Amino acid sequence: MKTPRRRDATISSTLLLIAANVLIPIAILIFATGFFPYKPLLPGLAEYGTPLAGYGDPPKAPFDRLVFMVIDALRSDFVYTANSGFGYTQSLIRNGAAIPFTAHATSPTVTMPRLKAITTGSIPSFLDVVLNLDEGDESSSLASQDTWLAQMKAKGNGKLIMYGDDTWLKLFPGTFDRADGTTSFFVSDFTQVDDNVTRHIADELKNDDWNTMVLHYLGLDHIGHKGGPRSPHMIPKQREMDTIIEQIYTAIESEPHLGSTLFVVCGDHGMNDAGNHGASSAGETSPALVFMSPKLQTLWRSIPPAPLPEDESFQFYDRVEQSDLAPTLAALLGFPVPKNNLGALIPEFLPFWASKNDQAQLLLRNVHQILDIITAAFGSQILDASNLTPDRCAHPKTDYQGLASEWQDISSSSANGDEVDSEWIARTTKWLRKAQSLMSGMASNYDVSRLFLGQAIAIMSVILAISAAYTSLHSSASSSLPFAGMALAYGIMMFASSYVEEEQHFWYWATTAWLAFLSFKSFDSKTSISSSLSTVTTLTAVRVIRGWNQTGQKFAGSSDIVKRFIYPHPSLLWLLVGATYLWIHRELIYSVRGALPTPLSYAVVSGLVLAALTFKVAFTNEDAPELVTGFAARILEVDLARGASLVTRARTVFWGLAIAAFGAVIYFSFYLSRRTASGTITITTLQNIYTLLAITQSRTTNIPLFLLYNIVYRFLHSRAKTGRLSLIELSTSSLLLQFTAFFAAGGSNAISSVDLSNAYNGIADYHVLAVGVLTFVSNWAGAVYWTFASVSLLLVLLRNQKQTKGEGGGGLLRGHIALLTVFTACSVAAVMAACTVLRTHLFIWTVFSPKYLYCVAWSLGQHLLVNLGVGGLLFWLGL
Repeated sequence: MKTPRRRDATISSTLLLIAANVLIPIAILIFATGFFPYKPLLPGLAEYGTPLAGYGDPPKAPFDRLVFMVIDALRSDFVYTANSGFGYTQSLIRNGAAIPFTAHATSPTVTMPRLKAITTGSIPSFLDVVLNLDEGDESSSLASQDTWLAQMKAKGNGKLIMYGDDTWLKLFPGTFDRADGTTSFFVSDFTQVDDNVTRHIADELKNDDWNTMVLHYLGLDHIGHKGGPRSPHMIPKQREMDTIIEQIYTAIESEPHLGSTLFVVCGDHGMNDAGNHGASSAGETSPALVFMSPKLQTLWRSIPPAPLPEDESFQFYDRVEQSDLAPTLAALLGFPVPKNNLGALIPEFLPFWASKNDQAQLLLRNVHQILDIITAAFGSQILDASNLTPDRCAHPKTDYQGLASEWQDISSSSANGDEVDSEWIARTTKWLRKAQSLMSGMASNYDVSRLFLGQAIAIMSVILAISAAYTSLHSSASSSLPFAGMALAYGIMMFASSYVEEEQHFWYWATTAWLAFLSFKSFDSKTSISSSLSTVTTLTAVRVIRGWNQTGQKFAGSSDIVKRFIYPHPSLLWLLVGATYLWIHRELIYSVRGALPTPLSYAVVSGLVLAALTFKVAFTNEDAPELVTGFAARILEVDLARGASLVTRARTVFWGLAIAAFGAVIYFSFYLSRRTASGTITITTLQNIYTLLAITQSRTTNIPLFLLYNIVYRFLHSRAKTGRLSLIELSTSSLLLQFTAFFAAGGSNAISSVDLSNAYNGIADYHVLAVGVLTFVSNWAGAVYWTFASVSLLLVLLRNQKQTKGEGGGGLLRGHIALLTVFTACSVAAVMAACTVLRTHLFIWTVFSPKYLYCVAWSLGQHLLVNLGVGGLLFWLGL
């Protein structure tokens, strides 16, 4: 029976824990509102207004119609090198009908912020990377902003039509007169998602009622996500896109109403060597950009003929910014430059206007538009000539004063409508580039007070969590040193960009060292052979786990076990996958024995496992058919459910798992509640059911990882059962293995590593909550497995404690949660501190901001929802 003092200590530690965990999401929210603010924008549409003094009306545009074709993830080398399927496009480059560029896509390299940059010419907020995942979100709409789409609509000489990625419909609601959108997240679809676009083209090319046609193809991006840039599907898809380009260009040449049509083909972003995107590697930030029209043959340019040799930097032809599209399209199609544009008119198109005055006017309109942004940001006094004394011009205090000084010098030599020379045009173009670079690199308008407030709340959470842990645990200080060292080392690591990018190595080495420490700490000379064998087996399993997928930034796409052994040998893959399903089948049979008659239990478990296995084979056949050989191919041949859709198959598996989990809880926790072992059986059964769900939501190549996790689990279980694993050691192991499992499956701190391939299993239409849950389970499948495993190990410790002290399990759970909360609160505080201190760092938006988003996912998703929510419920069921 608890004494009053002990009861008070229990209540105190519980309240401290609750307070610490409530403060974590509050700190995250407050910090995020200061770190990811929306930047203020100039309202309304730009207008020509009064003519520029000395220049007259705007120059006549050479084009009046636009076909804008986006090929998602069109990396520059896909178009310009010899190993390319864009043969026809390369022929247009050679004969001068196409002008090629490499466009620079700033991070984050995901679709929504890239489309914002392309259409407005501005630099989107990093928060758009989150909104990009929510197809139902409309807060990111550009309906009220000035874009070249809004300008083309305002011209009133034709309709706007769009076919393809429905991100355009979300960004521009009510803008398009005809549209057919397709979701961008069914990444296993390589064909239908593009066929749905292509089927409209022939008819629309015959219509003359439109002035803007937007096409956005997704198949190439999906192939990249599934098989990488060297996928066998990649070249055929490129040839398909090239054929569509040929169809459109041929129509422009032959159809009279298309004679003044500008055809632009571009990628919204590129991809890295693993086929993903979102970060800032050279491949991800280097999409192709090609302008096409028979009229371009009148512009002579001396450029190397396509194809070009491979280049690891992916910089082919001239490099421009994606934001340069907005002012360039404005000049070529005859409308004002959008108000919030930071792009610079691409000078290669100036020869369209023979008069130097016309060229100068186009540049001046671009300049005045950017000067309006500078004035809005820093006040009109920065451009006031009276403030630009000779001394300030010679020694400007700020970059913006220097920019203003340079502009005063350039504008004073323009001679107000008199003939300007090539030197003035070159100087003005250079000034535009400098202004673009300076304004684009301008620090975000952080709300520093919110940053510090969020930081203070996070530190308060750390203090409360440590106090709760101190009150809950009754261990010596020395036993806490490894845990404290891990938390401290992790926090320090957050301040170095290279360590953040390659975080997996911290967890890999720490886990290996920790498991070796546990082995030698409890080494028993009486069982030296079995102990040594167990240690060697476990450390070997961890080494294989570490090498399964190459992740991080520097070596993404490099050789690993999957690329070197699994992909080239599909039979080995299915041998390991089959072994994994057989192991789960055996574990489920063992855990439900006695609950059902033996023949019925075999029938139910076998049916559930076979349904999951056949779904995974059918999914892989659609996703990567080159892997479905031998054993897997024979499964498809005898599959009784062949003909059923993947959605139906997945729903069958999910419903089967849900019914099995519900039945296990009802039977073992209530019907057999009087049996002392019923709680343990319940958790073991639920752990096996979850494992079947986890491999259903994992990439096929990652399924064998769960066999390796089981080896490590058995190692820890044997030590917990014999009393050689303390609570602090269990919690430390749980944290280490959760992070190790996440990175081993291919996760990283880059947005590009988010796996969406299983996010739509069982879903026919987009539903943000369902897709969010499935995406989380897909990416954190291994981490959640270790939550289940940790609860099982806690129950083992509880049995040992009851046998020795006769105590309940509340203290164990509270101590475990306290340790997990200490680490989570410390990690949140460290990441916030790093983002605050390094907010002007070069890599703030490419390294530290994505890390903050992952920190949010770990803290809110894995810690609060899974470790505390699911883990607490499981422990209660196991009592």
